[in-house]
Amino acid sequence: MLLPGVFQAARAEGKPDAASVSLHVLGYQDSQPGLKRISVYSPQFNVVAPLGDEDWWLNGTLVYDAVSGASPRYHTAISGASRMSDRRTAADVSVTRYFRRASVALGLAGSTERDYKSLAGSLDLRWASEDQNTELSLGIGGSGDSINPVNQVVVDEARSTQQVSIGVTQVASRTDVLQLTLSHGDGKGYYSDPYKTLDRRPRERRQSVLMLRWNHHFADGGSTLRNSWRAYLDSFGVQSHTLQLEWVVPLGDTLKISPLLRLYTQTAADFYADAVYDPVLGEPFPVGYSNASPPRFITLDQRLSAFGAVAAGLGFAWALDSAWTLDGKLEAYEQRGNWAWDGNGSKGLAPFRAYQVQLGVTRRFR
Repeated sequence: MLLPGVFQAARAEGKPDAASVSLHVLGYQDSQPGLKRISVYSPQFNVVAPLGDEDWWLNGTLVYDAVSGASPRYHTAISGASRMSDRRTAADVSVTRYFRRASVALGLAGSTERDYKSLAGSLDLRWASEDQNTELSLGIGGSGDSINPVNQVVVDEARSTQQVSIGVTQVASRTDVLQLTLSHGDGKGYYSDPYKTLDRRPRERRQSVLMLRWNHHFADGGSTLRNSWRAYLDSFGVQSHTLQLEWVVPLGDTLKISPLLRLYTQTAADFYADAVYDPVLGEPFPVGYSNASPPRFITLDQRLSAFGAVAAGLGFAWALDSAWTLDGKLEAYEQRGNWAWDGNGSKGLAPFRAYQVQLGVTRRFR
């Protein structure tokens, strides 16, 4: 998703310079004090190849996720944790036609798991200036989801989303690339979590994202600093900011390392209820809750609370020769309510931690 970061002179994005196949394996584990939560094992296969000539290119990815663990039914209460296991298979493919100063890409993606199926399509248009220093992009897409939870809280529920994005990439100098992207999505359908206690969400959700990226290449030493800021807001009342810094540092001619730091904050959804429980009804009923007249919308989902988070990671890419490359990444993440940047984080939530490691190999064909 980031702009190319290691280059002699900065350039806008273009078509691939070689076909390739890659295999990556990701392991993920999250936890809270006293509870080992979700574990994920995920191999991923990707292929990039020309179709007949150098103007048509295929990009396809196949992912398999094995998920297991326990997730609290409300807030971070360990007593409400439920055991689960699932398998998810996802695939996406895009075909791109490159012209001298433009490209058109059509994409199709789908995923399936025991209680959820999704199908999505996209169209991406890009146009570059004569000197290749400015690129404009327009993307449109849509998705349809089918939801059938195993507890049968709902049956044959659905959700649909339409999205549009516009962006500009500008080569500001021989060492700097800037990119600004604005995207918006409108969704309708089932947004509640059928596995959470007291979870009732609106059936419409509007989401907007502003993304700014700046890549700076240091001619002396050959390293590149990748910076990004992402601002998000939606009709649920959630607003968030993400600041990410990644420094790509070459060590010799064949090895690059990439330390990374990511800072995140978000506000709570308008209908999120804090972990302060009714003295009569007890947990998980929030103060003021009434069985006779429950609020129209309510969620006790920690993911829609107000919190701040920090992630730190280290990646590497090692070119064994002109054809083979090994790469990997290790990342640690932690979120807490009192880390919210505005000081108004949600109360009563246990810290949440996650770790992930990814290893991969890529074979290029020239």
